[in-house]
Amino acid sequence: MFKYIIKKIIGMIPMLIIITFLIYLLLEMTPGDAVSRMMDPEAIARLSEQELTAIRELYGLNDPFIIRYFKWLFQIMQGNFGTSITSGVPVSTIIGRALPATIELAIAALFISTFLGSVLGVLGAIRKGTMTDNLLTFAGMIGVSIPQFFFGMVCILIFSLNLEWLPVGGRTDPSVVNFFDRIQYLVLPSLVLGITMTAGVMRYARSSMLDTMNKEYIRTARSKGIPEWRVNLVHGFRVSLTPVIVLVGFRLPTLIAGSVVIESIFQWPGIGNTFSSAIRASNYNLVMMIALIFVFMVLFASTFVDIITALLDPRVKLEK
Repeated sequence: MFKYIIKKIIGMIPMLIIITFLIYLLLEMTPGDAVSRMMDPEAIARLSEQELTAIRELYGLNDPFIIRYFKWLFQIMQGNFGTSITSGVPVSTIIGRALPATIELAIAALFISTFLGSVLGVLGAIRKGTMTDNLLTFAGMIGVSIPQFFFGMVCILIFSLNLEWLPVGGRTDPSVVNFFDRIQYLVLPSLVLGITMTAGVMRYARSSMLDTMNKEYIRTARSKGIPEWRVNLVHGFRVSLTPVIVLVGFRLPTLIAGSVVIESIFQWPGIGNTFSSAIRASNYNLVMMIALIFVFMVLFASTFVDIITALLDPRVKLEK
């Protein structure tokens, strides 16, 4: 297993370089540059061409694309993540402020969707063809169809504005210092994000459970007189979790990268909003560093899922 992990880590390096190069290239193709984004148009109009050239030279924007990319890459290898072009704040500081908020939201939503989706999916498979299964299937179709922004606004309208049970948005209140007091700010966005993901997990769990229950070893277990609940939970549920674990493993990094909509609706100060703002401002250093984090998390999740899959299902040979 140690050799397998080392091999996967080494294989991540060229993939990271290729993906970050493509992202940097796409960012280069966007109209305008960082100077035009961070300065008022009237202020730019009052500057001479020499002054604009000097400003661009200060930020290294006059260098060719490939030189700027490799300069950034070498700085990253030396542990220097650079500073924000628009604010002058170190990139590491900006990410350090935003990333914990997104991780907190993503983990809460992932736990909600995994628990509800697995339980409801297995319940639907066990009660296949019954009214319970039909209702769960119908609810799953609705969950897949409802857009996150619409569901989020409806929840704000009901639970925040009408019932006044939960805050409208934000992550905390200046007067609140205890985590258990701050959790009220996490409840609504995590529930909205988690419930919208539950439908997909439920469908995976149901399909996997149905496939597992038709296996030969399940029929053998039943023929030995093992109680049905034990056959379902011990022999069936354990193996049926494999595709669900794969789905969950890949969803955590995509949650962190793709929670922009929820963070915008609930004014959640996370990495999604930071990334969106950095793209609009052509903030190369910040965009590339956040993109590198996203790519690394996806690749890490891939390795983690492979290992967990092998541990859950003894039929999977890790060495292969």
